Amino acid sequence: MGSVPVGRKKRADTTGGPQTFRSPTAVVIWWVWLLFVAANLIDLAVQGRDHLSLVAAAILVLATGVAYVTAQRPRIVADSSGITVVNPLRDHHVGWAGVTKVDLADLLRVHLRGEPGQDREKIIYAWAVHYSRHRKLAAETRVRRQAARASSGRPSLGTFGLGSGSGSGRRDPGFVSPPVASSSAEAEAERILRVLSDYATAARAEEIWAGGTVEIAGARSEPEVEPAELEPAELEPAGLETAGDAAADFRIAGWLEPLSSTWDRTALLALLIPALILLVAALF
Repeated sequence: MGSVPVGRKKRADTTGGPQTFRSPTAVVIWWVWLLFVAANLIDLAVQGRDHLSLVAAAILVLATGVAYVTAQRPRIVADSSGITVVNPLRDHHVGWAGVTKVDLADLLRVHLRGEPGQDREKIIYAWAVHYSRHRKLAAETRVRRQAARASSGRPSLGTFGLGSGSGSGRRDPGFVSPPVASSSAEAEAERILRVLSDYATAARAEEIWAGGTVEIAGARSEPEVEPAELEPAELEPAGLETAGDAAADFRIAGWLEPLSSTWDRTALLALLIPALILLVAALF
């Protein structure tokens, strides 16, 4: 029995299948907008009978297409083979072996290995995960100021200008205020970053393990044994091991997939058709 690589075992323990990450706020905005548009279209159908109502309806449909590609579509799908970044108009898929790291800027960024002969890496920005570095920096600055004020022993003023504690109102110099928690959106972005980083780390560990296994298998030389000389009990483990190797090869082929980027036809049509309808309604 061969040992399972650390990366593969970690990935099997932490994930049970494809994971989808998207902004809950964007989903809420999408459904609220659908209700708003439906109510307005019904009102225009009942009361509006002129050309202006037709133009207004076309504008609402176009705005719905924009809301679809910007709020409903963006997501990140990760599984044991690779990561798919669904942006407003394009889909990007790459195996984990091609991912060097994942980090957060204003958006979540997936760093990819450069093409052969090119040192510059490629970066994919994921619209589904937003991150405010300004709010994070402000929170950290606030925590440092509170810690510095507590360590200096300056009194903390209460509601009426009095010390917050009894007596002289001075804090214990060893007291440090608890850290200010990040917003829910930032905390969720950091959680997604950790999960995706675990995927990438596990893939790199599996790649190293697979490379070492190939080298060992190539260096080993054993005498060939005719199938007739093997007992039935010895044939079953070999068959199971072959099936396991085939499954492992299939997984490895998945995370070795190169980057593929495609335009989404549904997203393009969701913008082009309402735009044409608005153009026709405005001209005639």
